[in-house]
Amino acid sequence: MSTPGTPEPQKQQSARPQASESGKLDLLLDVNLALMLRFGQRDLTLREILELNAGSVIELDRAVEEPAELLLGDKVIARGQVVTVDGNYGIRITDMPAQG
Repeated sequence: MSTPGTPEPQKQQSARPQASESGKLDLLLDVNLALMLRFGQRDLTLREILELNAGSVIELDRAVEEPAELLLGDKVIARGQVVTVDGNYGIRITDMPAQG
């Protein structure tokens, strides 16, 4: 107990999630999230976009040997090599950027 005018001692918080927090996290673990594989990007003017048609080729800002980026929303969560899996594109992860 503290005397008037002196602050209460702070309780030390555990780094481990409490049971109720863990249960809340469990509710989210099965939520589907949309991932996107980015080979590269390019800014075009509206004029250039309107001039696109079948057969148009757009050069991107990334060389073929550079890793593609795996995005969750607009955040890069991994980089890697583009592969094919049963006729579909995939990514072999080679780098996981530091989270923070």
